[in-house]
Amino acid sequence: MRLLGPRCKKLRTSSHQSAHTPTTSNPTMALTMTASCHRGLTMNPNVARAVSSGMMRPMKSLIALTLLALAATATAAPAKKKYHFELTAVMPKPEVKGEVAKTAKERVEAQIKKAFETHPQLVANLDGAPDPKTSADAYRKFLTKKGVSGSYLVTVEITEASEELTPMEGKANAQRMAVHVAIHVLGETIPGRTMGFTGDGQATVKQELGMKIRDKDRNYVWDGAVETAVGDALKTAFDQLAKPPIKQHN
Repeated sequence: MRLLGPRCKKLRTSSHQSAHTPTTSNPTMALTMTASCHRGLTMNPNVARAVSSGMMRPMKSLIALTLLALAATATAAPAKKKYHFELTAVMPKPEVKGEVAKTAKERVEAQIKKAFETHPQLVANLDGAPDPKTSADAYRKFLTKKGVSGSYLVTVEITEASEELTPMEGKANAQRMAVHVAIHVLGETIPGRTMGFTGDGQATVKQELGMKIRDKDRNYVWDGAVETAVGDALKTAFDQLAKPPIKQHN
């Protein structure tokens, strides 16, 4: 009993002081609660991450499946057909005359030949091919073996061509050059020379220049117009060739 007395007295003293100052147990409890709160805060992100991770797994799987589907679709897209074009002639229409007709013919012919050599849908050379005039069937079989969908003789007609120089308003030492080119292409099958396709393209290029026209400036404007017109004509031709043939009904 003697041992218990002092201990109880100390406890009462501590309890008496709690009316004025915090007891030693209260700070300890407060600290414990604070630590508990911190642990709770620390745990919440973990739980959030776990939940978020759980939700993201199906989403990631869905994204992966979508990407695979898109890749499969791209892979499954049919390759563009290839053809063989042979240039027969480049002819300005009677309305296109003089120096403009000469300039247009030279540039269109050069650009057409370049396109026939470099376009990804065109096979430039058919080395070893049978003569289509004497061995038509063998020629067709050769094309099939080479993966060429068709062979055509191509005639190009320059339907419009012009070059104009006009003063620039408010610029005394400048003028504008405008070049316009329009072409029509006609393709006939090899062999047989039956109607294969048509295509049209045109372009107008304008360029501000100085009062003295240099050759390279003029070439730049002409080349831009011709290249665009030829590109448009070939695009319309390939689009037409890509369509299924129309069935003839007797």
